[in-house]
Amino acid sequence: MNKYIKFAIAALMIALGIYLMMNRNIGWGVVVVILSAIPIFLFFKNEFILMSFWFLRKQNIEKARGWLSRITNYELQLHKSQFGYFHYLQGLTLAQENPAKVEPLMRKALEFGLNMKHDRAMATLNIAAGAMQKGRRQEAQKLLEEAKRLDSAGMMTDQIKMMKDQMKMPSMQKHLHNPNMRQRGKFG
Repeated sequence: MNKYIKFAIAALMIALGIYLMMNRNIGWGVVVVILSAIPIFLFFKNEFILMSFWFLRKQNIEKARGWLSRITNYELQLHKSQFGYFHYLQGLTLAQENPAKVEPLMRKALEFGLNMKHDRAMATLNIAAGAMQKGRRQEAQKLLEEAKRLDSAGMMTDQIKMMKDQMKMPSMQKHLHNPNMRQRGKFG
């Protein structure tokens, strides 16, 4: 549904409320005018994103992905302040099954803007994980420091510590060798 239709519904509800008040149904008129705040609220906080957050909190990623899939054109359906959260939620729902697609979505989410500090910290942490997977250790280190700075509540200290420990481990591909291979060197 287009986001501006919600304003039209709110205007109709206010007009109905005023009509009811003029016809001596003041109680019902007040109720309808108060209920007109719901479409206005849903203009700024999309119902599909709210439901997706709800199911992510309940650890039901499939249902969260289902609610997100109902947003077909995010530029028409969402308010500009919700663009970042749309990409953020897409990244979170794809994190387990397709981690390669998470980094660009999280970068887009940060580009559009996230309101909460812990959401920005989670997005930065996911970007750091993607950078670490691709072998960009310096970028991952900077992103981890930024995520640590953004995580003022300390909710992600364990994940940050675990990623820093993984960064300290040497890359296995550089040190992997075949013990049966003939030694080539000065004495081989």
